[in-house]
Amino acid sequence: MKNFLVLILLLPTLCLAQKRTLSKYAEIRILTCGPFQGELYSAFGHSAIRVNDPMKGYDMVYNYGIFDFDQPNFYLNFARGYLNYKLDVHEYRNFQYAYVYYNRFIHEQVLNLDQEQKQKLFDYLQWNAKPENQYYFYDYFYNNCATKVRDALKATFKDDLQFDGSYITTDYTIRDLAHIYLDQQPWGELGIDICLGLPMDSVATPEMYMFLPDYIEQGFNHASIMKNGQREPLVKNTIITNKAQPQEDQSSTITPLIVFSLLLIIGLIITFIGYRQDKGYFIFDTILFSVIGLVGWLLLLLWIATDHHAAARNFNLLWAIPLHFPLALFLLKKKIPDFLRIYFQASCLVNLVLLITWAFLPQDIHYSLIPLAILLLVRSYYIQRYLSFERDEDPSA
Repeated sequence: MKNFLVLILLLPTLCLAQKRTLSKYAEIRILTCGPFQGELYSAFGHSAIRVNDPMKGYDMVYNYGIFDFDQPNFYLNFARGYLNYKLDVHEYRNFQYAYVYYNRFIHEQVLNLDQEQKQKLFDYLQWNAKPENQYYFYDYFYNNCATKVRDALKATFKDDLQFDGSYITTDYTIRDLAHIYLDQQPWGELGIDICLGLPMDSVATPEMYMFLPDYIEQGFNHASIMKNGQREPLVKNTIITNKAQPQEDQSSTITPLIVFSLLLIIGLIITFIGYRQDKGYFIFDTILFSVIGLVGWLLLLLWIATDHHAAARNFNLLWAIPLHFPLALFLLKKKIPDFLRIYFQASCLVNLVLLITWAFLPQDIHYSLIPLAILLLVRSYYIQRYLSFERDEDPSA
């Protein structure tokens, strides 16, 4: 009797531990969901895998795009490039409702798999969803919710699965591909362009295109799999579950180019007044160069102190020079040290060379930063010129 009670208590656990077997009516589908411009992180769309078995009442989505704000050291890990994402499993109807609610299209590619292949992929997903296997280090372009879908099939079918990248006829870089989805996110586009360096400007291979859900869909449409000894298309057919309605333009009218152009005009006015009145007005420069210097320190740390590989070798450091902060603080001193004149001479020269070579640099630096670079050039020149005259007039110099 005692053993019987123990068995009854353990029965739910034993059932959960058993391997699920799909029926012959089961389907596995690749879900591609459209972008939503209300948030930056949703502007690129989303990918997931649906396993639907009507015979067994199983209809779940395997979603690699989940992260937990409550995980230990969340913000520190995010900054260092160690952010844990995980594979989560939830009901398809809840998943579908969320994307329909936000007016995002849902395309479902039914995979052309035999019963053994379906079960093999399902077994992999079940293994991957276990607590000890579900976490992975997220990377914007190389290890995200879309690439994990592709990699799940590659890990399951290995050489039986082949992607034909010949349909890619463009020579876009990763940065170009990101820009396509950020037309309505000018500030987000600028932030990405500033923080991410030269690796973003390499021409993307067809496999690299697949960091975007749309190219996961296209890539799967141009993939094949060995089935019953013959190579067949990977996708049987595509079902449009939700067709999104035209969305309102979410882009802000206050763009970075407008803001930096206005800042340039303000800087030119201050420079003109300072020249006429023979005054430095260095409070403006202290704020300007300190902020730019702090941006430079951020970019430098992203490059050398984190695992954000796309942030390496960042040419934005040519205008966001880290030494601007704290050296700009010396402009507030009553007697400004002479080395600051030499420093701003160098800053003037660097910004001049940057503006001349802007179009020829191997890294695409955002065009809206041109007014800012001009302002840094003008104010660097004015500071060193003012300090030079001040030095010449000081008999003790």
